[in-house]
Parts: sequence; C-alpha cells; structure tokens
Amino acid sequence: MTMVYEDRGDEATAQVPVRRIKFTINGHKKVAEVEPRLLLSHLIRQGAGLTGTHMGCDTTNCGACTVLVDGQAVKSCTMLAVQADGHEIQTVEGLASASELHPLQEGFREEHGLQCGFCTPGMMMAAKALLDSNPDPTEEEVRWALSGNLCRCTGYQNIVKSVLWAAAKLRGDSQGAESSS
Repeated sequence: MTMVYEDRGDEATAQVPVRRIKFTINGHKKVAEVEPRLLLSHLIRQGAGLTGTHMGCDTTNCGACTVLVDGQAVKSCTMLAVQADGHEIQTVEGLASASELHPLQEGFREEHGLQCGFCTPGMMMAAKALLDSNPDPTEEEVRWALSGNLCRCTGYQNIVKSVLWAAAKLRGDSQGAESSS
C-alpha cells in the first residue's frame, strides 16, 4: 500500500511508524505496510482497491462498511488494519464467481432488495454471516442479524425477503425461493 506524507525533512519522515501485515482478502494472500492507525475500511478501499465496501458514518452506526473477518461480520470503519494481520477478510466483491452471482446477490435482484445500493454491500455481508451460521433463519432472525445495518430507501421488507430467498436457494429449496416473491 502506498503512503504519501508531507516532506518535513528526513527526520520527520523516518518517524512515521509502519507495520507489515499479512492477510487474505477474497481468497488472495496479501502483504501491506500500514500505519497502526489505518482503518480496515481504508485498507480495503484504497490499499486493495475494493470499493464495494462503503463508508457511511465512521461510527459503526450504518453498517455500510460490513465485511467478514474470519467469517464474522465486522464493521470495518472501526477495526484497525493491523488487527487483520493473519486473518481472512471477505468483501462483497468476494461473493460472486467470475460467471455466477451469489444467491444473496440474486435474492436482492429478484426481491428488489435495493434502491440506491449504498447499504447493499454491508447488508449482503451481514446476511452472509447469518446464513453461514444459520441456513434456515426465520424472518425475525434475519431482522435481528441486519439490525446493525441502516437503509434509508427500502423500508427493509424487501431486504428481509431477499435474504430469505437466498437462504431457500442455498438450501436447494427452489420453491421456497420462488414463494418468497
């Protein structure tokens, strides 16, 4: 990761601390040199160039920056990049294969679970964490899992339907996926 600093002479530049970290992001092993204060969201967006992780509030209120760290949903705007050292990160870009959408992405399309799309990556990653641990959630469990993510457009009903559609598809229940429409 490239860092740019004010030139204040060799002494000041030499004092900027950096730490080398190793992590896996969307299945790819990476190494980065980061300042200890760098947020994981900035490492993902600017360092790795994966801009699907959105920055909405910088306070964990909105959930737009949600990613998975070792399979757990984490709001990357309040996790330091150095804390990701040795861990596996998955972003929304890591959901789909080159030729096929992930069932969550299909569900959001089929059930109209997005409007402006700003919250969608965080919603999908929070939903993925839920479905990885609970493949057959109730509507209430979906609402609870997404309660840390804000959407100002859809009113949540279609988002919940999208997650339930994806759950049914992941279970191989094509009728369940169709009937949630």
